[in-house]
Amino acid sequence: MNPEMTLPYGAEAPRFASRPVWCGRGSTVIGAATIGDQAWLGDAAVIRADGQPVTLGDRFWLGHRSTVHIATFSQGTTCGDRVTVGRNSVLHACTIGSDVVIEDDVVILDGSTIGDGAVIEAGATVFPRSALEGGFAYAGSPARPVRPVAPGEAADRAERLRERSAEGIGPEGEPPSDIDPDVFVARTARLRGRVGLGAGASVLFCCALEAEAGPIVIGADTNIQDNTVIRTRGEGVVIGRDTTIAHNVRIADCRIGARTLIGIGAAVAPGTLIADDVMLAAGSTTDPGQILDSGHLWGGRPARILAPLDADRRAMMLRIVEGYCQHGREYRAAQEEMAG
Repeated sequence: MNPEMTLPYGAEAPRFASRPVWCGRGSTVIGAATIGDQAWLGDAAVIRADGQPVTLGDRFWLGHRSTVHIATFSQGTTCGDRVTVGRNSVLHACTIGSDVVIEDDVVILDGSTIGDGAVIEAGATVFPRSALEGGFAYAGSPARPVRPVAPGEAADRAERLRERSAEGIGPEGEPPSDIDPDVFVARTARLRGRVGLGAGASVLFCCALEAEAGPIVIGADTNIQDNTVIRTRGEGVVIGRDTTIAHNVRIADCRIGARTLIGIGAAVAPGTLIADDVMLAAGSTTDPGQILDSGHLWGGRPARILAPLDADRRAMMLRIVEGYCQHGREYRAAQEEMAG
């Protein structure tokens, strides 16, 4: 069974093993991705190899709304055989051994390596360039070893994750039909209600923007990356221009300023006010009503000031925005070519 959407990136197209690969609703595979025998991709799962390769071994299992991505200019993602990933997790430019279990809501960041037989417990964040030895269970943010993995434990945990994932995530809405020519909305993204998108904005694969009450307003040249969910139940969400909302972010009614970056797997609580020129680190959370002042790197659960937002960080944030503006133009053209 094929994914709902496959797209080449440049000259590279996804490659699938000859034996069956199960792909759920809305699943998306892009670019230089190689997927082994008997893989399983859940509903709204995204594998995006747009700039570096993604290589996934046999019996790879990717849960609903989970994302595999790369660092565009430096590193791909590689997984061994029999790797099981739960729901709403992100593997980003990392190397995973065989027989590894990655539970729900986990973020694994750039340059990290995970040894064979490790278990990454639900909600953990593996910080960049971490080296996690095989055979241990890890938890927390940053992820730290909590105990050795008992005989048979990894297989049991993997089986439980797979049984739960088979339940699916329920029906999705319809993709939008009228999109401004300067905007990219992936065909597997779902927008409902009053959603406004500024010129040059992009909403990537398997995102869900649900304006159930107040509106969702996205500024010009802002990118909303794969599997992010924005849902309003009150006054709405407003996000300024030139801002990055990374993979698998969860956003409730709030205000997010211009030239800001919300890191992978972060959660922004109702009533949060994030000023212009803020970076919120991957895996972080805010408290309801929290105010994040301008000019700082914030991180933690709940977020606190970690460092000034220096020139290097500001330049990196600008490069991401520029890169995703380019991605948006390329993906819009690819979607249109596929549809035509």
